[in-house]
Amino acid sequence: MKKNRLFLLFSLLLTAVLILGACGTSNDNENADNTDGSDNNGSEETTEFKVGMVTDVGGVDDKSFNQSSWEGIQAFGKEHGLEEDTGYDYAQSDQDADFLPNLNRLVRSDFNLIFGVGYKLADALKTVADQNPETNFAIIDSVVEGDNVASITFAEHQGSFLVGVAAALKTETGKVGFIGGEESDLIKKFETGFVAGVASVDPEITVEVDYAESFAAPDKGKAIAANMYNSGIDVIYHSSGATGNGVFAQAKDIKNGDPDANVWVIGVDRDQYDEGAINDTNVTLTSMVKRVDTAVQSVSNQALNGEFPGGEVLTFGIQEEGISVADTNEEAYTDDIKSAVEDWKQKILDGDVSVPSTDEELETYLGEL
Repeated sequence: MKKNRLFLLFSLLLTAVLILGACGTSNDNENADNTDGSDNNGSEETTEFKVGMVTDVGGVDDKSFNQSSWEGIQAFGKEHGLEEDTGYDYAQSDQDADFLPNLNRLVRSDFNLIFGVGYKLADALKTVADQNPETNFAIIDSVVEGDNVASITFAEHQGSFLVGVAAALKTETGKVGFIGGEESDLIKKFETGFVAGVASVDPEITVEVDYAESFAAPDKGKAIAANMYNSGIDVIYHSSGATGNGVFAQAKDIKNGDPDANVWVIGVDRDQYDEGAINDTNVTLTSMVKRVDTAVQSVSNQALNGEFPGGEVLTFGIQEEGISVADTNEEAYTDDIKSAVEDWKQKILDGDVSVPSTDEELETYLGEL
């Protein structure tokens, strides 16, 4: 009996120790859980981040810089497992009057970072950014002052210079063309860089310049291209957003009617090789590529990580790999052309060539050739 009582007493003591130990473990786990921000019920805090963009009138599928911007946001969303609509989205602008309400709609939907795609959105974005200091904004192809605004710019004149070199080496008629969307300081960078690149190879080559006065008028782009090709121009560089779709259409129409016709288009912003495909050939000589997608994805990641470059002007040029020249069409963009373009690219990187970006700088540059 005595042994049984001792055994029972020992069992009771052991049970008490185990219970107390279990209670201590439970409290320790609660304290550990609380260190990462969760409550005593085990619920966990999550950080949500939403990024959006407002297009200009060219549209999200303009096969140019709106589309490239959207591809950057899509890549960011995929990188972080975000869902379209709830984690990232865009607002389509069909006219300039849509900019302000589209920006405000994304603000009301609690987007943390909102991109305005194109210099035409600058005034509207400035207004909305001033009214919403807790939201971060970014403007592409323009500069907007504000602690909550990052300005993303590119050295388009450098890339335009290089495709100007390509055009000069490709032309057989000694006549090339440039078609712009709306005339502005930005599109002037494309024009002057292109003219300078052509002249650097051969000052005797004629460069005809025309503007469609719209980034969303493919019919007008087609008509201007038709006049240029009919006048003997055989290479056209466009910087006109969706208007440029008409330039490609005209070149393909000519090629379709006469497979031996020597007509070329130089694309812009994205590699527009696919836009020039016709039958078993392609009218896209090359493209001046702006890595808008890379810039958008980079700034989005900075914002997500609490390192948003508010108040800064970010410039992506050749040095930063924000500007490049497409070599997809190996048949047209020959090794000789590619080699020459690389030589001029190195001269720019070395500081031997200062590419003009305005009419005044172009005049000085041409005077020194």
